[in-house]
Amino acid sequence: MRNFFRAVKIGLQYRLTCLGVIACSLFVAFFWSANIGTIYPLVEVVFQGKSGPQYLTESITELDGQIQAKQALIQTESDPASTSFLEAQLVGLEEERAFKQDLLPIAQQWLPATPFATLILVVCLMIGVTVLKDLLLMANIILSHRFTQLSVFNLRKDFYRRTLKMSVGSFNTDRTTELMSRFTNDTEVVTHGIMQLLAKAIREPLKMATCLIAAAFISWRLLIFCLIIVPIAGVIMGYLSKALRRSNRKAMQEMAKMYGLIGETFKGIVAVKAFNMEAYERKRFHHSAKNYYLKAMKIAKYNSMTRPTTEIMGMTIVGLGMLSGGYLVLNQETHLLGIQMCVNPMSFGDMMTFFAFLVGASDPLRRIADVFNVVQRSSAAADRIYEMLDREPDLPEIDNPLPVTQNVQRIEFKGVDYQYTDDCLVIDDVSLVIPQGQTVALVGPNGCGKSTLARMLPRFFDPCRGGIFINDVNIADVRKRDLRKKIAMVTQNAIMFDDTVLNNLKYGKRDASLDEVIAAAKKAKAHQFIENKLEDGYQTVIGEGGGKLSGGQRQRLALARAILTDPEIIILDEATSQVDLESEQVIHSVLKDFLSNRTAIMITHRISSLQLADRIIVMNQGKVVDDGTHEELIQRNTIYQSMAAPGLKDIA
Repeated sequence: MRNFFRAVKIGLQYRLTCLGVIACSLFVAFFWSANIGTIYPLVEVVFQGKSGPQYLTESITELDGQIQAKQALIQTESDPASTSFLEAQLVGLEEERAFKQDLLPIAQQWLPATPFATLILVVCLMIGVTVLKDLLLMANIILSHRFTQLSVFNLRKDFYRRTLKMSVGSFNTDRTTELMSRFTNDTEVVTHGIMQLLAKAIREPLKMATCLIAAAFISWRLLIFCLIIVPIAGVIMGYLSKALRRSNRKAMQEMAKMYGLIGETFKGIVAVKAFNMEAYERKRFHHSAKNYYLKAMKIAKYNSMTRPTTEIMGMTIVGLGMLSGGYLVLNQETHLLGIQMCVNPMSFGDMMTFFAFLVGASDPLRRIADVFNVVQRSSAAADRIYEMLDREPDLPEIDNPLPVTQNVQRIEFKGVDYQYTDDCLVIDDVSLVIPQGQTVALVGPNGCGKSTLARMLPRFFDPCRGGIFINDVNIADVRKRDLRKKIAMVTQNAIMFDDTVLNNLKYGKRDASLDEVIAAAKKAKAHQFIENKLEDGYQTVIGEGGGKLSGGQRQRLALARAILTDPEIIILDEATSQVDLESEQVIHSVLKDFLSNRTAIMITHRISSLQLADRIIVMNQGKVVDDGTHEELIQRNTIYQSMAAPGLKDIA
């Protein structure tokens, strides 16, 4: 529950909303018990054919007789214990008489003089109090929703902010569908839980408390006697609390797996259909959905036990009240099982009102059972959210970062090691210097560490040993934001968003003008197809992942985006590996001009792309095994030779 209340605590900064929720809940609870309290005047006054003033006058006369009788008994009683008890009864009678005597002038001035007029007044008061209570209830619900939505709004922002601070590597560990499940399903569950907590878990206990307090004014001893079963119910609810939270957590984990399966299937729908695997995927989904169903039914089993537990407890309390109150009233007794329940015998009106307050307390208790189930589920969801939210970024910023130098004169890798796991060394003692303005190509077999080495430069990963330096400044000592401003990246799969062409191009430079965007698009040879082939030009929405564009068009937009940021360093990770020959030639012509006087790291398997490189680094098993030009490497390096196509020797 701790994490759930951390989510609730977020909303406490909105103090007026909190005070409004509590104030409305208090008034709703007060008017709830006030309505129930009208049972007393109905039973004792109206249904006895009396008006308010008449009832008070007769009651005072009756009390005078009882007081005189008690005084006479006290004078004749010789037993000190009995005398003390009678004196206590006498004090109670005198206090009641004094109270009613004070009320009599007010009643004679303001209350109706006939029984039916009194009934009209009581009914009007009931309706008026109900209207006022319901208006306050509306305000309570609106304020509770405001508190809830603001709390979850801030929770989502914090969760999103913390997730974006994590390194690229953490997204490989935490599946996207798992994150999406926590962002959507789990936060919705927390939303529902906070809403129930604010709307009912405050209001309903207050309604119950006001009824119990009112019942205690009639006979607090009898109330305690009726509540003797509460500890037993508390033990049962404690067990159900733990079981529900555990079951809900398992169900949410299974829901996340089902999200992952659905996302994976839809993303790979071409392969599913190409290999006729629809039946296999249906079977996988059936097993996942069945597992979720079984866990959901386990939750239902525990949920089904909470309502009966609270209802049985409520009805037992009411039943004890009826039996004990009925015994005291029918026999005009003050003791039950040898225990004193009241000072003076209870009247029929006292007993009926006491019974009504117990019934009034049992209804909120039933509602609290529903809240209990929801809050337990929300608690499990909050645990899953804060499990992610409490993580520290695995690439933290240092407290006093160094400034990034204006001009990149040299990039140096010094004895760099990197491993994803303890037994998987990807980069092994790499030392490398890249001077300003040089285009370096990294080549080698798949899995040799080329992309990992390049992606360490913008600090997507940090070395396990060694360091990466720009002009003798370790990049770990500067702000990631400042470092990445100097770097642009074009990857194998051009990353596009479901937005306009213009916004995709401005993604790395949000303040760019339209003229600057068009100039960059022209340099990337993208302006012509944007204007001529896209329906709305730069305002064309290109679909999820740029799905409305061809591969070559996406790559040219990615290049235009990089050109717009005017970086000092550019990383090209298989930038032409998935485009046709014509698009590759266009991109090469763009890169030839753009790479002039820029430092570039190129990762490629395309031999034609090596014409752009000033220098080629050959890697194998995480090590740099050779370094030179194409002519030098083709003569001496067997790895490079094995990668060479028949036309490779023609590159000069």
